[in-house]
Amino acid sequence: MTKIRLMFNALAVFGLCLICGSIAQAQATRTWVSGVGDDANPCSRTAPCKTFAGAISKTAACGEISVLDPGGFGGVTITKAITINGDGTLAGILALNVNGIIVNAGANDVVIIRNLSINGACGLSSQNGIRYLAGKHLHVENCTIYDFTAASSAGIDGANTAASEMSIVNTSITNCTIGVRTPNIVGANAVTISRSNIQRGTIGVVSSGQGSVTVNDSVITHQSNIGLDAENSGKLNAERCTLANNATGISAVASTSTIRISNCAIFNNATGVNVAVGSTSDSFQNNSIFGNTTANVTGTLQPRAQN
Repeated sequence: MTKIRLMFNALAVFGLCLICGSIAQAQATRTWVSGVGDDANPCSRTAPCKTFAGAISKTAACGEISVLDPGGFGGVTITKAITINGDGTLAGILALNVNGIIVNAGANDVVIIRNLSINGACGLSSQNGIRYLAGKHLHVENCTIYDFTAASSAGIDGANTAASEMSIVNTSITNCTIGVRTPNIVGANAVTISRSNIQRGTIGVVSSGQGSVTVNDSVITHQSNIGLDAENSGKLNAERCTLANNATGISAVASTSTIRISNCAIFNNATGVNVAVGSTSDSFQNNSIFGNTTANVTGTLQPRAQN
């Protein structure tokens, strides 16, 4: 009986090793997708998957999904630290009536989205290009996001309700009702947007939560309402930005809102700068605010000395 028991124990250990081995093989550090791939494949370089959703389950945490050739790779929900990289080819997501990417990762997870085109197809439902629900940091770089046109849609929606960060670099957001919305992202340096263009929507950037939003070296144009919008207790910093052809260039909407502007060109808007009564507004006296048709400044823009 002892020998039989030992034999069964050995077989059980062997079976467990086989299971662990298969799990390890299923989770590769780098996986691949292709326009002619198949999600039944292991997502290797020579046997790529068809969609991001098919590849993510086969990609280890902190791994990377890379794109082999042009294609539309479908929406995806990200629940772990990962990079999705379309560098070197046309990597697209057609998000008709769905969120293009949902990020719902762990509290210590960093998610990187790079070199993707996300098309909302003028969707009529309330969906977004990227919806950020949870994670430590979301980094969006070299992306093109467009045509999320429903009343509550956004190119990038920072719906996170915990302390987190978001950075957007060299990204174009076009024809989205709201370009970037950050209602719930918390932190002193919660959101940074740099070297980006946001055009032809209703509002370019909305800062309405507890976090601070900093926009630098960016162009915000042709917004039917406000280019840069600080609402509620939102804090919005603008450095070296161009705000043109908007209804209002930059606005501190509520008495609890804060705007700070430096080295910005604000022209050809109906109103250049709007400052609500009681709000905090700082201008470092190096801005060019001119040629706005209704008013260059409404309210009181506080001049600040440069240190």
